[in-house]
Amino acid sequence: MLSWQLFQNLQLSELRLDDVVFECGCDVRWIQLWQQRRVAGLHRQQLQCYSGASRIPLRSMNISLCDLPRITVTHRNVTVVEGANITVACNGSGSPLPEVDWTVGGLHSINTHQSNVDWPSVHSINLTLVNMSREDNGFVLTCIAENVVGMSNASIHLTVQFPPTILKLEEPKRRHDTCMEFTVWGYPVPTLRWIYKGKDLPQGEFVRAEMDVYQDLIEGCLTFANPTHHNNGNYTLVASNSLGTTTRSVYGHFLHAPFDEDESPTPPLSGTHQSDEDTFGVSIAVGLAGFACVLLLVLFVLINKYGRRSKFGMKESRGGRSRLIAPLFFPRLSGGSGEHVPRAEPYWIFHSLNHPARPAGPTPSFPIVL
Repeated sequence: MLSWQLFQNLQLSELRLDDVVFECGCDVRWIQLWQQRRVAGLHRQQLQCYSGASRIPLRSMNISLCDLPRITVTHRNVTVVEGANITVACNGSGSPLPEVDWTVGGLHSINTHQSNVDWPSVHSINLTLVNMSREDNGFVLTCIAENVVGMSNASIHLTVQFPPTILKLEEPKRRHDTCMEFTVWGYPVPTLRWIYKGKDLPQGEFVRAEMDVYQDLIEGCLTFANPTHHNNGNYTLVASNSLGTTTRSVYGHFLHAPFDEDESPTPPLSGTHQSDEDTFGVSIAVGLAGFACVLLLVLFVLINKYGRRSKFGMKESRGGRSRLIAPLFFPRLSGGSGEHVPRAEPYWIFHSLNHPARPAGPTPSFPIVL
């Protein structure tokens, strides 16, 4: 038997059954319904079935007590408070009698099923949810009734109310503007306000709250345009709804103050009191001055000891003797004209300082080099 359940999760563009001849009956009723709905290209195919010994078009098949199941639920929308219990019911009817069940995959609340069958026409099932969780806010419960002809379903939308919780409140971060990011979770959707320095924070062009609301979740930023140190301080977010109020604070630091505005500058002290820095500076100056004086004194002594020279000569020490080297100048004759030109040529006389001076006498002659 070919069942519709084989194809229920497939995205069929076309299902070719031209060469198949079926047995007329409730088992092929779903194919007839698909032809009527123009599903999977079956409406373009000449399908037939055997009715006794004859073949008839599948479109013409007429079968009683064979149709899609009908389904009803006790609620379309259910609103409860977190932690409450609730029971919902689903009734499936039709011929053949359908199987009925709730799909609870992904449901966080504790659940129990109770099935009741009223033959031959009704199959009902009760679903009890215990200690409803806020995680199930917005969950869609679906009841499904199935038989050989097909499937029908009905849904219930769950609304779970709970007090607000501030999931995130972060320190300021620099973006296009400076953002203090926050996330608040609660239903009914909470109202938000900001407290700064014990008062409601005024909002405007330079400080404003920007947010998006997703059912029971609020995400946004407290945005600052060009904040300064005047904006530093504790910021408190207050979230409230009909079930409660919660708060959370964060310190916002934007810039360092150029000076401590709470303290007046210290006046200078009179008298001879000096700070440690001043004393240290004076000590360094005195030390440098003393060092310079000592250095100058040493240089003076060295110059006096080693730097003296005779006006007319130099002392030379050799072999334990000191000799005075003095230059003598003699005239030199120039040219053949016999003119005497007073041009001095130096000759050096070495005189031992360790012997007494020679007695005066005629000056020794020296050759004159022309």
